[in-house]
Formats: sequence, structure tokens, C-alpha cells
Amino acid sequence: MSGINLHKLKKECIQLLKKLINTPSISKEEQKTAEIIEFFFIKYNLFPKIKYNNIWIENNNYENDKYTILLNSHHDTIQPSYGWKTDPFIAKEDGNKIIGLGSNDAGGSVVSLIATFIYINSLPKFKYKLILLISAEEEIRATRGVESILCYLGKINLGIIGEPTKMQLAIAEKGLIVLDCLSIGQTGHAARDEGINALYIAINDIRWFKNYIFEKKSDILGNIKLTVTKIQCGIQRNVIPDTCYFTVDIRTNEIYSQEEILYRIKKNIYSKILSSSYRLKSSSIDPNHKIVNLAKRLNIKRFGSPTLSDQSVMNFPTVKIGVGDSSRSHTPNEYILLSEIESGIDLYLKLLLNWVW
Repeated sequence: MSGINLHKLKKECIQLLKKLINTPSISKEEQKTAEIIEFFFIKYNLFPKIKYNNIWIENNNYENDKYTILLNSHHDTIQPSYGWKTDPFIAKEDGNKIIGLGSNDAGGSVVSLIATFIYINSLPKFKYKLILLISAEEEIRATRGVESILCYLGKINLGIIGEPTKMQLAIAEKGLIVLDCLSIGQTGHAARDEGINALYIAINDIRWFKNYIFEKKSDILGNIKLTVTKIQCGIQRNVIPDTCYFTVDIRTNEIYSQEEILYRIKKNIYSKILSSSYRLKSSSIDPNHKIVNLAKRLNIKRFGSPTLSDQSVMNFPTVKIGVGDSSRSHTPNEYILLSEIESGIDLYLKLLLNWVW
């Protein structure tokens, strides 16, 4: 049995979450939260490695190094959006809630995985190797996040990704294509009937993105989702705009290849596609994988996730499961429930202690 008091460990990890919220960690600016996490481990006489604000550690009580599970979540956040009623960088406890930027995405999962790892590492022995990686730059898919660290971890047999899923098991997730588009018109004076309004061209294309439906639907990931998220146009009030830029966020399923999706789009819009990013493909695990069967035995619901995570760049079997609710992510007044953290730690432990490869 572990010499660590699990109840006390949970309370300490909740305090850790408050410290993380109180320390801004916008993507690429996570150094201070990495230090906070490092000092928390050192308090338990554990000494993690840090590179590019990614922090990782492996258990020292494993009996067999032939099987390795990676636990991963991220400690970076987005910029706070408008509409916060409290300071997003000050953790506010309100009954069962902790309100603050990054509390749900993905601070709750971060501290739950830390508690899980520390508890398991305190056992006299453990049957396999466990690596915990709290990574950086997840929100922007940049070059110094989890991709830059995987080469240091050795062979991974299974990855468990901590993202808000209400502790349900995502056995697949959608991929991502981002398009930067440009419509081109001809400038003129707004008071006269002249020029070609690039904004109107863009509006027609945006309407196509809004209404178009790919005919094939995935059983687990549903339809491809096309969403225009940014637009930039015009230089002043009385000038017909000759250019209009807009960005499209596309969430893909496993039925259509990225190339097929781009071909379909190019056939139907007038705007030029200036750049496209489509390396983040949809991912899934074998529905008969042992981790999926274990989840069934533990009555954990399985589903296909519409959101993207770092598992999209991992070349080994992965699942996504974490505390909190994805619908709270990237919203003002983001929060996590204390009860979600405590029960999430219990369920992580149940999964890992019952795991047999």
C-alpha cells in the first residue's frame, strides 16, 4: 500500500491548481508554471526534467520496462476572452467551483494526473513504466510542445491524454485543417457605382462554408465541420475594399482525406487559399484495444471527440480522458468543480491499477 495519504494529496493538488491559475501561462510563456510544477514534485523528493517549458518524469518503482504508459496534459492557456466577471488570473473558489483561466482546460486534468502519478510512484512496486508529461504550447500547436519531447521518452505503448471529457473515454478525435483565404476585387469610391467589392466575394464564399455539408458521416466522429473564425477587410469607410482575408477552421473525420477535402473546397469557392495547415489528422484507437475493454468493464462511457488534442501528433495508441467539460473550454468564467478533480483522480487510479497489458 502507498505511504501517501490520498485525501491529503488531493487537497494539495487543488492548492497547486490555484497557484497555476494565479500564474499566467499563455502559450509560449509557461516558464513560471513549469517551475511551480517542478517545485511541487521536489516536495515529494521527485526530480523531473524540463525542456522548452515541457516537464516530465517517470516512476522509479516499475518492475518491468517492457510496457510504458504516457500520461499527458498541458499547462498553457489561451488568451482570456471578453466577458470575464472575475479576474481570469486569480483563482476564485465559489462553493464547489474553482473559477479561473485554465482551470478546466486543462488545469484540472494536470493536477489530477500529477496526484495519480505521485500516488502510484509511492507504492512499493508497480507493474509497468509510467511517464507523466505536462506539455507546453498545446493551444497553438507550435514546435516546442509535446512533439519536441517525444523523442526523449523512449518507446510508448499507450498514451492517456488529460483533456476535459467529463471522465468519459474519447476513443477517436477529429483532425484539423486551417485555411487562410483571400478574396480579390477592385478598389473604388463607395459613393459611385464602381469597383468590385472583395468583401461581397468573401461573403458568398463564407456562406458556402456555413451551408456546405459533406455527404458521408462518420459513425463515431460525425460530420466534417467548417467554421469561418476570422475576417479582415477594408482600409476606410468610403473605399470599396479590393481584398478581404478570412480564416476557416475545419474539423475532419476519418472518412475524407485532407487532400480530398481541400479539392472539394477549391472547386466551390472563388477566393484563393493562401496557406493551409493539415498535418493534424483525425485519430482513433482500435475499439477492441484492452484500454477500451477495461473502460467498458468500469462502465466508462466511450465517444468520439470533436476537439483536438496533442494525441494528434502521437504515433502510438492513445485515448483522451480528463476532468471537466469541454463546453467550458475557451469561454469566459471558465471553471472546474472540486468534486470533478477528486473523483477524476479516483478514476485515473482505477484505470491504471487495473491495467493489464
